[in-house]
Amino acid sequence: MTSANDSFEDAIVPDTKDWTWVLERACPDCGLDTPAVAPTAVPALVRANAAGWTAVLAAEPAAELRRRPDPATWSALEYACHVRDVFRLFAFRLDLMLTQDGPLFPNWDQDETALAERYGEQDPAVVAVELAEAAERIAADFEQVAGEQWARTGDRSDGARFTVRTFAQYFIHDPLHHLHDVTGVPAGTA
Repeated sequence: MTSANDSFEDAIVPDTKDWTWVLERACPDCGLDTPAVAPTAVPALVRANAAGWTAVLAAEPAAELRRRPDPATWSALEYACHVRDVFRLFAFRLDLMLTQDGPLFPNWDQDETALAERYGEQDPAVVAVELAEAAERIAADFEQVAGEQWARTGDRSDGARFTVRTFAQYFIHDPLHHLHDVTGVPAGTA
């Protein structure tokens, strides 16, 4: 027997947009002025974002957190799982940038991961703990970046090149934007 969420999993439209434009202008959806974000502010923003997700995951019963607002939109729990995995992925990529010269990042299909890891079936309490741990790791990693390290580079397979500075700015938009997706609270400017 399939649940309502099982039938929705195939309805999610993969996000194929190139979000690097957020490095050039404010996001009209969430309100974050990404180019104005000081990379040194990212650790505090990550920690505040993790606290927001912890509150979201504690505010409703699991069934409500699993409920999608519509068949093509992730549930709050699915967004939280995605943000947890973004924290983990970007910590890995940041490590590559700081330890290798001009690394090429391995590809990551966020939609495939959501299906394979069954985001909508995970335990919200466990996700909250894992998200907070992953957030603390990447926040601490960004706190260690100094001086010329901000200019180190890394590349995506689609040709997008980041410095650690632009990587920090690009990264922080994702979790802040998704918290806005779930709560409706604007990310604002940092």
